[in-house]
Amino acid sequence: MAAGKGRRTPGLRREEVAVLAGVGVSWYTWLEQGRDINVSPEVLDAVGRVLRLDAAEREHLYLLAGLNPPRAVPVDRGGGASAGVRRVVDGWMPRPAYVIDRHWEFVAANHAARLVFGYGELDHSCLVSFFTSARFQASLVGWEDAARQIVGQFRADAARYPDDEEFGRIADDMCAASPAFATVWAEHPVGSASEGVKSLVHPEAGELSFEYVTLPVPDLPGARLLLYSPSEGTGTGARVEELVRGRCSGPVVGSALNG
Repeated sequence: MAAGKGRRTPGLRREEVAVLAGVGVSWYTWLEQGRDINVSPEVLDAVGRVLRLDAAEREHLYLLAGLNPPRAVPVDRGGGASAGVRRVVDGWMPRPAYVIDRHWEFVAANHAARLVFGYGELDHSCLVSFFTSARFQASLVGWEDAARQIVGQFRADAARYPDDEEFGRIADDMCAASPAFATVWAEHPVGSASEGVKSLVHPEAGELSFEYVTLPVPDLPGARLLLYSPSEGTGTGARVEELVRGRCSGPVVGSALNG
């Protein structure tokens, strides 16, 4: 009979968990009781496999044992956002919203984001567009300060994934493509921002000011959702709505850039 089956109470007994994880029953009992014992990541991994813990439960187990949880393995979704995240991006219309992955590649963006910030079908990277788009540089208020902040955020992201060589490749490519990026990158700024203000002068809509928030996307480790709201008292909301109405030939919905 398989362990845990044929009982009034489902699940594995403490003794069975210990045997399947390859640890002593007494040791496992002490682990359950939270006693001060030496615990290795290998043992915690074994216990997690036996108990079929998900990522959040496994992280909690590590924290209870006083160890740093292992870095999350990115979930392969073919480079796309889930249907739920896309609904959030679409539902934010007529305000701009988009998702970038941990390498700053666009995952999804709504129509307002493309109209307001000038992102086209060929724009694949938020970082590349920021430093190579002449229109973006000319329209964004305080571009130099924003550039330093952007580079600091990218360096902080790279530090979170020291084994990811893609960050180094992107940085090398950006240094070659943008002298401005190379200058700031050499200064080694580090920073992060979960919210802020972005102001620009749009060629059609005029002066626009947004407050934005950045939210993590749990299903895509390292990815983040950026939601923009018109700053109060600036008339931005009305001008963006007019821009969207005038430029939309079909339903006002969002879509992924590059697919």
